[in-house]
Amino acid sequence: MKKNRIMILSTAAAVFLLAAGSAALLYHKAVREREEQNRRILEARRNAWKSLEERLRTDAFRSAGVVPGIVVEDLSTGWRIEINPDKLFPSASLAKVPIMASCFLSAAGNKLDLESKVRLLRRDKVAGSGVIKNLPDGSVFSVNELMTIMITKSDNTASNLLIDLLGRDYLNESFHKLGLRNTNLARKMMDFFSRKQGRENYTTARDMAFLLEEIYYGRLINREYSRRCLEMLMAQRIRDRIPARLPPGTPVAHKTGLEYGVCHDAGIVFVPEGNFIICVLTRHNYKNSYPAKRFIARIAGKVYDFYRTEIPLATAAVSEKNNNYASRN
Repeated sequence: MKKNRIMILSTAAAVFLLAAGSAALLYHKAVREREEQNRRILEARRNAWKSLEERLRTDAFRSAGVVPGIVVEDLSTGWRIEINPDKLFPSASLAKVPIMASCFLSAAGNKLDLESKVRLLRRDKVAGSGVIKNLPDGSVFSVNELMTIMITKSDNTASNLLIDLLGRDYLNESFHKLGLRNTNLARKMMDFFSRKQGRENYTTARDMAFLLEEIYYGRLINREYSRRCLEMLMAQRIRDRIPARLPPGTPVAHKTGLEYGVCHDAGIVFVPEGNFIICVLTRHNYKNSYPAKRFIARIAGKVYDFYRTEIPLATAAVSEKNNNYASRN
């Protein structure tokens, strides 16, 4: 009787081990198949990305009258498309993004209270974009309010109030501390006399992409300040460049720049298939900025279509190929 129980137990143990072994083999096979499918999907996506790069390069170099600096970055893989990424461009209102970042950097070092007040004087008001120039002399704003208006309405007067508050020397030092290599501030907004004298604000597509990447990953000073920067950029009101060919409601955190002969937009676009950074800076020789704006919108539209159309097609093609293989085996 005892021997029978031992035999039964031994048999049961053997069956259990056999079943466990088979289950482990099946599990490891499934893991390998998933890994192989993921590898093929990534390869298909990489090939589609290379095709996108070719189309963007063709568009960039065939667009008469426009000299672009372009950086597109896939935020899930780190892949980049770079066209003249280190070419210097007059920054125009793109300078307002590193000014915003510098205000937060100063606050983090306890050198600036973001709720401190700044009084608007008549001499502070300048032309161009913005709303503060139309408000009564003596109006009072917090630093945080000035930053918000500077970014969301591209307000030149708000920018100049912040430049006066922090000083150009501090701002240029801050740009360097933030990791910007080729971005400077040599003059205030709308100071065309200084511009004629050769004093110009410059930046590059690479610097703007770097700053946006730091904001996206919460690395710009800290997560809280990165979040606040992102919220301001999301509230941008000017929609005639990167967002122009995107479906209404597509979330875009961005900042535009526009002066005679230059037209820019730099931002982060959020789509279900993968978020991406796109920075398109341009010099142009058109009589007005509309062709340059259309160029930026076209480049952004092609990148958006890659995410919404080509990525799903590449994934579906790999899945169908795997299903056909499985059905034959």
